[in-house]
Order: sequence, then structure tokens, then C-alpha cells
Amino acid sequence: MIKQFVPQEICLKCRGCCRFAEQDSVWAPCLLEEEAQELIDRDIPAAYINMQKKIRPVPDPAGEGFICAFFESAGNKCKIYNMRPFECQLYPFLINLRDKKVVLTVDLNCPYVKENMGNQEFKAYVEYLSAYLNSPRQLKMLKDNPQIIQAYEDVLDVIELDLPDAAE
Repeated sequence: MIKQFVPQEICLKCRGCCRFAEQDSVWAPCLLEEEAQELIDRDIPAAYINMQKKIRPVPDPAGEGFICAFFESAGNKCKIYNMRPFECQLYPFLINLRDKKVVLTVDLNCPYVKENMGNQEFKAYVEYLSAYLNSPRQLKMLKDNPQIIQAYEDVLDVIELDLPDAAE
């Protein structure tokens, strides 16, 4: 499990993530190979996962747009929080592909990021993520799961990851 940057009590008050304007959103979480298999093994409907190993958003019963298939909009909670995917654990940080380089970025739409970007807590967390993601085990995981390296917009580049050949 990745240490969280945004405190849970703050995260649960926000109404930002896990919601999408369109069903094919780049922001829908991607799954690692083993995460996709674990969900399938737990009899999660196959319709919740698309061919690119992304969680397929479903229409939001509480309003317009779409929500993560595992999100309960009424309570603003994740139904699989204790086994949430790597990409969800990492958020508001994201693994991004920029000019054939793999970069750790941060979503500028996260209110907690806006409030804390540049402070000591943010800097310490970036150092923690850099060490974690650049470890041999995590670099292998990223190389073995290229589907989680996406091309996000409206994000801030934080650090380049030591992942040669990732974009090939």
C-alpha cells in the first residue's frame, strides 16, 4: 500500500475524483495485471473492466455523467477501498507519458494539492514517491504494466521516473 498524501477525512468531503464527464475518460483508473485478475476472481462483473484493463465508468445514478463502477456516490465512498487499485492509491499523483518519458505528475484539480503544493509536506511526499516508484520492484511493475502510463492533461510534472524504454 502507498502512504496517502490527502488525509482520508478531507478526501471523503471532496466531490471531485471518481467522477467522469464521459465513459471513455482517460481519468478512469487503470488496473495492474494482478489487480484485474483479483477483481475477476472475486466475481466482479466483467463489464466493469474494459479491454485496456481500465475500470469502466457507469452512469451516475445521482446526477449527470459517470462514476467509477466501485464508487458509491450517495456516501461518497469506495466499495473496494481496502483493495483499491494502485492508481487509486497513488492519486492525486499520476504516472504520465510525456515526450517518450515517464513522469510522475499531480492533478491540479485536487483542492488539497492546490492548498499544499510547494509546502514541506508536499516536498517530503514527492521524495517518498520518488524513492518508492524508482525502486527496482516498482520500476519492474511499471514496465510490466504499461497500461497505467497514460497521457493526462491539466497536470503538473513533478519528477521523471527512471524507466528507460517505457514508451517503446
